[in-house]
Amino acid sequence: MKKIVLALSLAAIGLTATQAMAQQSPWQLRARVVNISPANGSDPVAGVGAADRLTVSSKAIAEVDISYYVTPNWSAELILTYPQKHDVMLDGANIGYFKHLPPTLTAQYHFAPDAQINPYLGAGLNYTRISDVHLLGGAADLDNQSLGFAVQAGVDFKLDKNWSLNLDVKKVQIRSDVYIGGAKASAVKVDPWLVGVGVGYRF
Repeated sequence: MKKIVLALSLAAIGLTATQAMAQQSPWQLRARVVNISPANGSDPVAGVGAADRLTVSSKAIAEVDISYYVTPNWSAELILTYPQKHDVMLDGANIGYFKHLPPTLTAQYHFAPDAQINPYLGAGLNYTRISDVHLLGGAADLDNQSLGFAVQAGVDFKLDKNWSLNLDVKKVQIRSDVYIGGAKASAVKVDPWLVGVGVGYRF
């Protein structure tokens, strides 16, 4: 009887270890190339001209995100990059630049976590730190931070147990007042679309 109990115990331990090894880690890392395309909505610039409006340049950037899966369907994703520099135009003429660091945290729902093609939707918050503002030769300034909403849609194409290809589209709310000589002169809605393609690794 003791031998039978010992054998059953060892078998149970072995089965548990095998199941644990077969389970995926809750962590996933992605690297993407992302095109930032600002919405470029702004109020007229006071004291310059009723028709004059500000626009912010588009650009391609490198992006990294870290995801943690709470369940097979639900995950949290932290999207990171380095400070990005954007040119600013007034009626098409370059008036300077600013830098921003826009970490974004979203909650995602994955519709088919066990399938080869796994679409998802996400929503969350974006916090943007604005710095190094050089506009109109130093005469104009922006707010130093922006807090807004973020929504996303994407799909993972599984290559094997660990690797996947990823397509991702996000809309992020980034806004700031514009000051000239310390007085508010306009408000700009950057509110960019971010379209990205990359690879993911599930640990």
